[in-house]
Amino acid sequence: MIKRAGWLLAMACLLTGPAQAAGQRPGASLEHLPSESLEVHGAGGTHRFTVWIADDFESRARGLMFVRELDPGRGMLFLFDPPEQVGFWMRNTYLSLDLLFITPGGRIVNIIERARPLSLDSLESDGAVAGVLELLAGTVARLGIRPGDRVVSPSLTALPES
Repeated sequence: MIKRAGWLLAMACLLTGPAQAAGQRPGASLEHLPSESLEVHGAGGTHRFTVWIADDFESRARGLMFVRELDPGRGMLFLFDPPEQVGFWMRNTYLSLDLLFITPGGRIVNIIERARPLSLDSLESDGAVAGVLELLAGTVARLGIRPGDRVVSPSLTALPES
């Protein structure tokens, strides 16, 4: 979940719970979100993932909260237009995740591996990013993904370079 949620949604979360405030029930399917295939290119090779797209306030605020299982080839791509410095937390997120922070040009600027489930620790980008890719924890290490690798995604390509 993105830490910088607005006060209106934050108040709704306090009163009704975060999932209900975003119009979702805990454990609700993510299938209503758009999805796409993307690739990560680097020294470790080319790796393909199918990701849900979180490109509006509600979908970014909910993220992968309440999800209990994630296939190794799935993930979520958070989009920011215009690019900005972002902070995430793992509130109501039961899975450990790897977070890849991506510049407008598609380069991975920094990675946080094995984010602790249910934590309120701030997980920050190293500067303005156009996207954040969340993958199942251990994916980055298993595939040798590193900062400087390139993410090729139709949604990132559609964003203007800064």
